[in-house]
Amino acid sequence: MNKIKVLFLCIHNSARSQIAEAYLKNIGGEAYHVESAGLEAGKLNPLAIEVMKEDGVEISGNSTNDVFDFLKQGKIYNYVITVCDEANAARCPIFPGANKKISWSFPDPSSFAGTHEEKLMLIREVRDKIKSAVQNFILEIKMKG
Repeated sequence: MNKIKVLFLCIHNSARSQIAEAYLKNIGGEAYHVESAGLEAGKLNPLAIEVMKEDGVEISGNSTNDVFDFLKQGKIYNYVITVCDEANAARCPIFPGANKKISWSFPDPSSFAGTHEEKLMLIREVRDKIKSAVQNFILEIKMKG
């Protein structure tokens, strides 16, 4: 069986796309080849690492990737899913051969203000919404399959 190739994109590949990639790998399993990237590679958001660890998912060893490197390598995806706001999603490159571009808009954890605990609370909400979106995506793919 051919794996469904999915790329998650956000601005710095530091939180949202990393969370989405981890959940699709963990929940979707062997049926998917999953990668994530940013418009420019940043560094992993420590809060994202912390809230994913709370849900039993380890992302601290992940690297951040630049989407334009993937484009230069000629990578092809069945789905390119942006997880940033609409304005930044519009800046993402078009991959040749991508069957479908999907846009999921989630708040940017790097913009969260407040105490450590307040920021954790906000990023947990984003994590849970992303997890739910990934679960719905898997269900939609199964229904099409």
